[in-house]
Amino acid sequence: MTTPQSIIILILLVTIGMFLWGRWRHDMVALGAMLACVFTGLIEAETAFNGFGHPAVITVACVLVLSRALQSSGAVDVLTRLVLPAKAGPTLSIAALTVLAALLSGFMNNVGALALLMPVAIQLAHRLKLAPGQVLMPLAFASILGGTMTLIGTPPNLIVSGIRRSEGMQGFNMFDFTAVGASITAVGLVFIILIGWRLVPKRKQAGTEGFETGAYITEVRIPDGSKADGMKLREVEAVLDDADAQVVGLIRNDFRVNAPSSGRYLRALDVLIIEAEADALTKVLSDLGLELAHAKPKKESKTEDEAKADSNAEATDEIAAANNGQSSKAAKVSDSKAELVADDANEDDPTQQVEKKPEKDRKPDEIVLLELAILPSSSLVNRSATDMLLRTRYSINLLAVSRHGRRSMARLRSMKLRAGDLLLMQGAPDVLQDFANNTGCVPLAERELRIPNKRNAIMSTVIMLLAVALAALGILPAAVSFAAGVLATMAFRTLPWRLVYESIDWPVVVLLASLLPVAGAMQSTGAAGLIASVLLDTLAQGNAVIGLAVILITTLILTDLMNNAATAAVMAPIALGAANQLGVNPDTFLMAVAVGASCAFLTPIGHQNNTLILGPGGFRFGDYWRMGLPLDVLVVLVSLPMLLLVWPL
Repeated sequence: MTTPQSIIILILLVTIGMFLWGRWRHDMVALGAMLACVFTGLIEAETAFNGFGHPAVITVACVLVLSRALQSSGAVDVLTRLVLPAKAGPTLSIAALTVLAALLSGFMNNVGALALLMPVAIQLAHRLKLAPGQVLMPLAFASILGGTMTLIGTPPNLIVSGIRRSEGMQGFNMFDFTAVGASITAVGLVFIILIGWRLVPKRKQAGTEGFETGAYITEVRIPDGSKADGMKLREVEAVLDDADAQVVGLIRNDFRVNAPSSGRYLRALDVLIIEAEADALTKVLSDLGLELAHAKPKKESKTEDEAKADSNAEATDEIAAANNGQSSKAAKVSDSKAELVADDANEDDPTQQVEKKPEKDRKPDEIVLLELAILPSSSLVNRSATDMLLRTRYSINLLAVSRHGRRSMARLRSMKLRAGDLLLMQGAPDVLQDFANNTGCVPLAERELRIPNKRNAIMSTVIMLLAVALAALGILPAAVSFAAGVLATMAFRTLPWRLVYESIDWPVVVLLASLLPVAGAMQSTGAAGLIASVLLDTLAQGNAVIGLAVILITTLILTDLMNNAATAAVMAPIALGAANQLGVNPDTFLMAVAVGASCAFLTPIGHQNNTLILGPGGFRFGDYWRMGLPLDVLVVLVSLPMLLLVWPL
């Protein structure tokens, strides 16, 4: 083993270890691996960033933009309404949904296809009286399978095509993957429809009902002489934090603010809307000298013990009322709103004055609760409510977070959010919808179907079909064809210009652009061939068919433990090395990597779609293998003979 081989293998092992550890984002790890190769002289500094101009990277970015145009125009909504049966049983309904997801995923980003169909799946589960996960997991797996059918269906296909091109051969064509991918998809869908969905654990949805953790939203008044009189809201919130409670609204002189600023000074007769558990509520009332809002103001003084006893008794009454389905009456908007705005001039942070506008003239019944699932590409990942200034910037409240099916209300403002978390948000419907669109979240509450923009729907569909046709017929390279599609999308304004760059999943772009040079270094140093020879000598013992199975199964295992695009970039050079060692067709081994890297069904971290359904389905880490393991076995049993048939050794 030469020194360059030792260095690149060490970098590769550290990179895989970092991927598995999961502490750092995948794009950070990939960029670090590429820079490590530069610092050790394995990659020339002048060519280190050539990956950002690689056709595979350009194609991924352009497909994401075209997919967003299809989504925003409502074209997929029309298709969904036409295809999905309105009054069918579970088997037929799941069949229609999964087949549609697979077809969409072949021609648009499969994460986007899943995001579009998730609200439909939630409604379908509710209608069929199924656990949401019994519909969401089949939907996610079907969208993953569908991505194997075309060049643009999933990043691993583009990566293996790019690595093939970097070896001096032509990249794969649009439908070179179809014969093997369609076979896997067809068999996988039959299994999912007839058997698979029945194997999914019946977890309770971590949705609006799932947030019932014994907490109640209660109105409490600040009486004269209360400790809270004259305190800043943040000081009261510090007391509430100790009791795992929080303020979600403020009423002053019958004017309600649903996201009060923490710098606001509180006054006697202000009403705080507090969310707290039963035990915490009585403690808060006693510690701060508060009284329930529906109670009459006290006309005579009482001893401290009597006041505490009254507060505790009233709290018990309020909790009992909440259990009987009663709710507090909302306040009416009055002319005193000017007083509240003026009061904000005393706040510490001047930026907190700008968000009163969304509350202007809004009726209390326009405030709703909405469930949002965080996409892996969301800007909310690794940020907290405090980091985002949810109240001051958006005038919305974060009421609860569900993670891995477990619910938490403690320290919500400082909790770092993760991909797959389910959020329960409170605010105006239009504000919540804009927040979801701008931050990369999927609304899960029932909603009316969007009214599509007919012109944009037709234009975006035509643009996508033309881009696919130009690439499939070989008239233009895929990167050029889809780049032309993006230009047409912008020219015809089928997607607002401000959303073009927001549509691109930049962490994926950085990941691909960074790992492609690393893959080249593995090839140029001979490390890929060395690893392949060890695998072949140890397991395959020179048998090409067994070697193909080893590459496929190894890729399947790795992709469940780290990002699918990263797996493809790591395994493709090894597959080429194995083919060279055996003296067989390299395309067969590259296709095996494409299949294996795409089919991640055993864990929630192997594919973005698995992560996305984690919260809404109420899943745990170990729930995926029940349907995923049989599906993996089917993938191996179907793909091996198909690979040998379509891509002979």
